[in-house]
Amino acid sequence: MSIGRSMRLLQFGDSVLPVGSFAFSSALEAAVQEGVVRDAATLTEFVRTSTRRAATSDGIALLHAHRAARSGDLDQIMDADHAVLERKLGEEMRTMTVRMGRKLAEVADTTVRAPVLGRWLAQVRAGRTPGAYPVGLGVLLAELGSPEQDAFAIHQYGVAMTILSAALRLMRLDHRQAQAILYAVNGDVEGDYAGIRGAVLDDMASFAPMAEILGAIHAKSTVRMFMS
Repeated sequence: MSIGRSMRLLQFGDSVLPVGSFAFSSALEAAVQEGVVRDAATLTEFVRTSTRRAATSDGIALLHAHRAARSGDLDQIMDADHAVLERKLGEEMRTMTVRMGRKLAEVADTTVRAPVLGRWLAQVRAGRTPGAYPVGLGVLLAELGSPEQDAFAIHQYGVAMTILSAALRLMRLDHRQAQAILYAVNGDVEGDYAGIRGAVLDDMASFAPMAEILGAIHAKSTVRMFMS
């Protein structure tokens, strides 16, 4: 890996990249309010469940979009885009993925030369495709010359960091505990990638009933810090 490519991975994988992830908790806020997550141990399981769920749903779409971007196939990218939204049951999670996806594309469009991403963003703005974040990330990193493993790793890291960043504001948790959880969960990424790298869009699944229930509870909350 070249130094330049490494730096670009760090830039677009940075948790402070202005795509709006700080506004979402991925249902953690409701989980804390309902007592499902109450300490470091239950938070670890929540994060691990969320990353595994992301791998078997959004992760598959990301790999599909990455491969389609390498061949310049916009139709295949849009198929992956629609597949993501079709599997988001809650309105808040739909809002999260399309808002972050569009922001990522807009940031990249003014930062790097990525023609395929630009074509995809034009379709998003025209209302022809949703603009899901994992799809945009896959396309962007393909155009930056990064292999799909890197794109998958950045996506999974982002899922974990979004939740842990929210946890620092919602729970009695310090930064050292958060980093320990992140390190432990990141150890699963090789196995998660191996489990889905041969999957197709029809294999996408995100069965996690409790997460959907928590999302529904959060959507009806009158007092909340996060948008999901």
